[in-house]
Amino acid sequence: MEDLVRAGATDEPCDDARVVLEARGVSKTYHLGEVDVHALRGVDLSICDGRMLSLMGPSGSGKSTLMHIIGLLDRPSEGSVIVEGEEVSRMAPNELAAVRNRRIGFVFQSFNLLARTSALANVELPLVYAGVSGNERSRRAREALERVGLGDRMGHLPNQLSGGQQQRVAIARALVTEPSIVLADEPTGNLDSVSGVDVMTILQELNAHGITVVLVTHDDTVARHAERIVRLRDGMVVSDEAVADRIRASERREAVVKEAGGEG
Repeated sequence: MEDLVRAGATDEPCDDARVVLEARGVSKTYHLGEVDVHALRGVDLSICDGRMLSLMGPSGSGKSTLMHIIGLLDRPSEGSVIVEGEEVSRMAPNELAAVRNRRIGFVFQSFNLLARTSALANVELPLVYAGVSGNERSRRAREALERVGLGDRMGHLPNQLSGGQQQRVAIARALVTEPSIVLADEPTGNLDSVSGVDVMTILQELNAHGITVVLVTHDDTVARHAERIVRLRDGMVVSDEAVADRIRASERREAVVKEAGGEG
């Protein structure tokens, strides 16, 4: 890939694919008393439909702030965000929530499951907010759990599931609204190596079926499961590169199980 990096800027050639997520001149400044913290500084980023991209950087680089902004969980101080051709950064909160719930699914490091609620009910939750009827909620939640291999764990509470299974519930919850984009913030950060590979296998399978996946990670191995790595430092994009030796999680699982001393 040719060098696409300008000061804080990166654009991906989409060939015949459309741009589904775009940041234009995005800056974010937090005012902490008399101190201004510049978390992002004029970032441009284009993400194409059906691609898998990693945002990398050390702590304080701005990668999580950027994910929150392109995921419509926060607003930029300057610049704009476009989701599937629609400028969204100036929308009212209820309009933002509608776009977010309809088009974007989230997977977080800490799972964010309701502790006293079954896997099925946790997955149904976004559909409750969307006003989907009870029967339809149940059908779609069951399908999402089956898709991540938890068809036999629907009635289990989070504390009855392993960390890897909890993250799969979180992925099912992200999928249940049928989003075109999934944003995953350190999705393997709280998992053992085998569970981490299983989660990355699921995310790559989703991408293979056309869902755009954006990973936020500080781990180079996790990042190389994507097609493209965008690196941030001090709130700016410092590099944008295609992954020449992309890792296929499903092919790596056996070796990881052996390294962990298990049978898989």
